[in-house]
Amino acid sequence: MTDKREVCFLISRAGAVLWADASGSPSALPDSRTRWDAIWRLRDELGEIAHSHPNGPAAFSTEDETTMQALDSALGRRLQFSVVAPSKMVRRADAGSELVEPEPWWAELMRVASGMTHDKEK
Repeated sequence: MTDKREVCFLISRAGAVLWADASGSPSALPDSRTRWDAIWRLRDELGEIAHSHPNGPAAFSTEDETTMQALDSALGRRLQFSVVAPSKMVRRADAGSELVEPEPWWAELMRVASGMTHDKEK
């Protein structure tokens, strides 16, 4: 069985995966200077930042919320943010979060990289 870990993808405005990294934990993705440098370097192309929650939930944590605010402030524009969990994907919306259907092509790749089994029934 594959070990689960949180994964982060930087996604272009056109939907391409520009950069990725992973943690060694299924419940944390610690700050990384390399990730912050990639965000800044790719800021003109960047459209979305996605990360996984291999054990769920399909929701943003308080830490996710503060990080999203900091990134929007630093970049001077509002990015898309999403969480990919075993059974579904959510994206930040004005009134909280919304279910993403259909999911983008890279969501299943993120599940594989995170060591998740995609279970649509959960």
